[in-house]
Amino acid sequence: MFFNILKILHIISVVSWMAALFYLPRLFVYHSEHFSNKGFLDVVKIQEKKLFDMIAQPAMIGTFISGIALMIFYPISIFKSGMWIHIKLTAVILLVIYHYSCWFYLKKFEKSSVPPRSGKFFRFYNEIPTILLIVIVVCAVLRF
Repeated sequence: MFFNILKILHIISVVSWMAALFYLPRLFVYHSEHFSNKGFLDVVKIQEKKLFDMIAQPAMIGTFISGIALMIFYPISIFKSGMWIHIKLTAVILLVIYHYSCWFYLKKFEKSSVPPRSGKFFRFYNEIPTILLIVIVVCAVLRF
């Protein structure tokens, strides 16, 4: 039962983290494309900060805690069960790098008088977590 509770917490944390990583760069698109609209920017800046601080960061921490707990309570042989876990963990590390790159851009938007990147850049940038999520899910389900 404890193992199932850990899995439930892990799935909820991952879904919350991914939701934040999908939406935050979309806000960056709007932020970049409407940089001259001060009233709009005031609202978007609040949304970006709250999304990162109150959803993305806690969800990432919950994902890590529950994921590490699952690996501790799962047989150690998980690392000998195939390449899937290594690929999955590599994709997770890339998601963490992406997460903190979002934080970097969030800070740039807070301090800059011009957008740090174009809306077109952030539209592309917004696809990265989707690709990584696909890799993670394929690895977790197929366990090759």
